[in-house]
Amino acid sequence: MSAEVHTEISDGVALVTLSNPQRRNAMDLELSAMLVAALQAAATDDGVGAVVLTGEPPAFCAGGDLSELQNAGPAELKSVYAGFLEVANFPLPTIAAVNGPAVGAGLNLALACDIRLAGPSARFDTRFMQLGLHPGGGYTWMIDRVLGPQGAAAMTLFCDVLDAAEAERVGLVWRAFADDEALRTGALTLAARAAAAPRDLIMATKASMRITAAMSAHADATELEVRAQAASVRSAAFQERVAELQKQISRR
Repeated sequence: MSAEVHTEISDGVALVTLSNPQRRNAMDLELSAMLVAALQAAATDDGVGAVVLTGEPPAFCAGGDLSELQNAGPAELKSVYAGFLEVANFPLPTIAAVNGPAVGAGLNLALACDIRLAGPSARFDTRFMQLGLHPGGGYTWMIDRVLGPQGAAAMTLFCDVLDAAEAERVGLVWRAFADDEALRTGALTLAARAAAAPRDLIMATKASMRITAAMSAHADATELEVRAQAASVRSAAFQERVAELQKQISRR
């Protein structure tokens, strides 16, 4: 069975599923290119306001294709990275619905999303040290931002593997669910809330969050936000939503 990436769109949410279950959705060059194409299509679809990324059971993503990695140079490695880098740079909100092992490059894929949700079979495993492989794709930067230096060291250098409950406890995932159906429903429900916002507003807000995260002063963030907020005040969407809210209040 060849690799595929399926996209289903409902309520403004694109559910993007990696599908190569016989290889546990390993991130090879083919699947990486398919993921890039699927995300680019979602980004240009005005009917999409958020993305949920998941894998076809039994895994979320079992990492990179070791046969490809054995002879890879920088150019080939960047081609493998392309899928999760597309996620990391995606302009709309993204959720990783981790429904099985997320290993190596699969962990990168989950880290590249804005938030991570986990089902009962989720496992978060760097696997780099055990393979004699240096982390790649910006992994060390992403894991430190999520877990801090100690958590990054525990998972990366000391090879600590986290299940869903531990991942939730340490903050690697936002929420853990009791079963995969609840995971899917929870991810789609959360994503639909983001998709319900005006598309240009949610994109502008996500862009602002990325910029202010690198700022050292509150005043700098305030200055950036005041211009963006003033522009949103003048938008038709804001005016319409305020008018509707005022109508609702007047009926009480």
